[in-house]
Amino acid sequence: MKLTEERMYQASLEKDSLFEGIYWMAVKTTGIFCRPTCTARKPKRENVEFFINTEKAIENGYRPCKICRPLEKLNETPQYIRDLLNELQQNESLKIKDRDLLKRNIEPVSIRRWFLKNHGMTFHAFQRQFRMNTAFKKIKNGENIMEVALESGYESLSGFNERFKDVIGSTPKNTRSQTIIDLKRIETPLGPMFACSCEEGICILEFTDRKNIDRQFARLSKAMNAEIIQGENKYFKQLEDELSEYFEGKRTHFDVPVYMTGTDFQKKVWQLLTEIPISETRTYKQQSEFLGNPKAVRAVGTANGINKIAIIIPCHRVIGSNGELVGYAGGIWRKQKLLELEGAILF
Repeated sequence: MKLTEERMYQASLEKDSLFEGIYWMAVKTTGIFCRPTCTARKPKRENVEFFINTEKAIENGYRPCKICRPLEKLNETPQYIRDLLNELQQNESLKIKDRDLLKRNIEPVSIRRWFLKNHGMTFHAFQRQFRMNTAFKKIKNGENIMEVALESGYESLSGFNERFKDVIGSTPKNTRSQTIIDLKRIETPLGPMFACSCEEGICILEFTDRKNIDRQFARLSKAMNAEIIQGENKYFKQLEDELSEYFEGKRTHFDVPVYMTGTDFQKKVWQLLTEIPISETRTYKQQSEFLGNPKAVRAVGTANGINKIAIIIPCHRVIGSNGELVGYAGGIWRKQKLLELEGAILF
């Protein structure tokens, strides 16, 4: 994707997130360089220059902006929050309160804001979901409800029942007829992703900043008649390991099971995506021809656009008929980076 400096400058004025990861803008008068989405006041056109990576900017004497922090991975989870999440995973009855955060020199307000922004709930609500997810699975496997309540940190069964119903949507006694989908935020070099998994396999893998991500969650919840709850799953470790190998260039296909929800036509489109070899691309027209319906270009494009399992079902390998990168919900810059990583010859 070749860009003019004028287009890059305009994108910075507009704080256009589609250009994240494609270029960095350096300001001659201040000696700093920024992301395209930096909120700092924009300089005049004659006072800037552009770089395709941060290394070049540093080599030319620029230092990273303290506002947009261009050396950090986009939306990366801070290490202190990762540490908190690891503690929760290791101790299912743990309740981290504000006073515990203060002992760790962590401001409770900062934690609250981060979780509201990135998970749509407070840290305390997140902890409740995590505990109830674990409790649900234990009860589902036949463990005693009272014992599970005590293990979850509750002294009374009534309090446990109330919280359980608030989170899961049913009482502990009715877990047999209830299903949940596990949800976890995972880190990648191109930004964090939300992963959802059911008993059959991974059913959502999306970048957290994807537009209408809530709509994807709602569709999945409705299709499976299940609640999406924060928690661990037997497939998440395998998924994270395979994604790490993929981004390191050591993996060309994924073995982690996936579970697709959609119409028969959509599933055919998604299955066909998995048959595009790594380092190759196809057009929407070619995909429709492979399906035996050359006129279904628009329908194929629509199905691609609502694919819920990014990277593993590689909708990024489908491009426009003129070779342009179009139609990627995770951002065109990510589509470019994924294709570059896979060795696709496009530019």
